[in-house]
Amino acid sequence: MSLTSFSRTILNTAIVLISTITIAQETNNSLLWKISGNDLEAPSYIFGTIHITCNASLDQTVKTALDNTSLLVLEIDMDHPEIQSKMMQEMYMKDGKTIKDYVSEADYQLLSDFIKTQTGMPLDLLGNIKPFFLSAMLYPKLLGCPIQSFENELMAVTKDQKEDVEGLESIEQQMQLFDEIPYEDQIQELLKSAKDNMASDRANITEMMSLYENKDLDGLYNLLLVDDSTLTAKYQNKMLDERNKTWIAKIGSFSKEQPTFFGVGAGHLSGDNGVISLLRKAGYTVEAVLP
Repeated sequence: MSLTSFSRTILNTAIVLISTITIAQETNNSLLWKISGNDLEAPSYIFGTIHITCNASLDQTVKTALDNTSLLVLEIDMDHPEIQSKMMQEMYMKDGKTIKDYVSEADYQLLSDFIKTQTGMPLDLLGNIKPFFLSAMLYPKLLGCPIQSFENELMAVTKDQKEDVEGLESIEQQMQLFDEIPYEDQIQELLKSAKDNMASDRANITEMMSLYENKDLDGLYNLLLVDDSTLTAKYQNKMLDERNKTWIAKIGSFSKEQPTFFGVGAGHLSGDNGVISLLRKAGYTVEAVLP
């Protein structure tokens, strides 16, 4: 695999991974929610996604909601013609730093052997890529199936309906998150994967997929936030809370212009600072859509 094709694969994976390494708690077992009230002329809907899975089939409730809306809004506009070039600009560590600057010689050798085994590429050629992107590149290997994406499925329906796709954040805003989270902590996540050859990662993602299929948001919360050593727990405020708060006015603006279908990582929906709670505090009625 060439470095160019490897980088493209990293980007394609990262596009659908960035915001679902977190899940928070909500009592209702539903992934689709109707947004109404607060002077909206017609309801909008918000759907919690999981960004990589073996089966991204949309159920009838989601298809009906897509039929009843006229705009798709994801976390970022994944249909943007410059998405890959913009992400390429943001995938490298700042100030000329490399992974070698942050780890011991022994840990660097461990990572080098691990990355070479998993990707076929030497770490010396990849060491200036943000560690999160290297971790993202490894996730498809954990599933044991061809990767599917709910975002891609939602966009396919939207394309068939000849409707537009927008984003709650710009590509640059989302990429900036991984400069705000220290590279040292991102590298520690990568080292954990290397030290047990992704055994814990594989077990976690298998359980996460099962919980998601059962719409068990409390179970997902317990799985992903109980370990305070993870990026999820350490940086929940940056990865979830601050972004959720910024999104509320944008969700309201889109919804007042036209009935809109929002697709965001399931982790953004629940909890006291989750999108559902914040929309309710802003005066909207938010109800679970059940089969």
